Amino acid sequence: MTRDPLADPAAIEAALREGLGRLGLALADDRIARLVDYLRLLARWNEAYNLTAVRDPAAMVPRHLLDSLVVLPHVTAPAIADLGTGPGLPGIPLAIARPGLRVALVESNGKKVRFLREAVRRLGLAEVEVVEARAEQGPGSRPRVEQVVSRALAALPVLCRLAAPWLAEGGRLLAMKGPGWRDELAGLPAGWRVEVVHDLAVPGLEAGRHLVILGGPDSADPRARRP
Repeated sequence: MTRDPLADPAAIEAALREGLGRLGLALADDRIARLVDYLRLLARWNEAYNLTAVRDPAAMVPRHLLDSLVVLPHVTAPAIADLGTGPGLPGIPLAIARPGLRVALVESNGKKVRFLREAVRRLGLAEVEVVEARAEQGPGSRPRVEQVVSRALAALPVLCRLAAPWLAEGGRLLAMKGPGWRDELAGLPAGWRVEVVHDLAVPGLEAGRHLVILGGPDSADPRARRP
């Protein structure tokens, strides 16, 4: 019998349910079960492939699942791109929590891509596409999206440049940042601006979390983008 990397699955689920309650998120039981399945798969692969520095599955609940799901109320587009997703954060938890959300998981690291493909297959995430590429390569022939999400991938000026090719007319960049985000504003590319900043409280995490939503040169006037 295969060893379960979650030493106490019931405790993991209880912690997840408590955290979701504190975030004001009501998820169906099958969604919660699938989030636990994702955590189990991540913990198992992490033992061999070092996908994340967080080794304790119990610590993954606040630091990975809740820290991803805290932005769910701000994901309003039918399709998003998650740049530099790593092992699928925040894209996979968001896709699980919102069935029908189309997610492009953009990652260039080979071992992480292999994990992503296995996770998408095992979890039955039909609306999730794994894109093995560097973010700066852009979407290629794929449709652009209305929202790009990224979790601590790069400083805001770099992130804006990476996100620009992926964004459709009027699109927004949702940048998940720590407390030092203000220090990055001076270098924003021309035409980019911060539209709103949400201070996020993640249950179980003391460090400050912020969602910085930015609009680019084309976001104010959809007619501005040229083919």
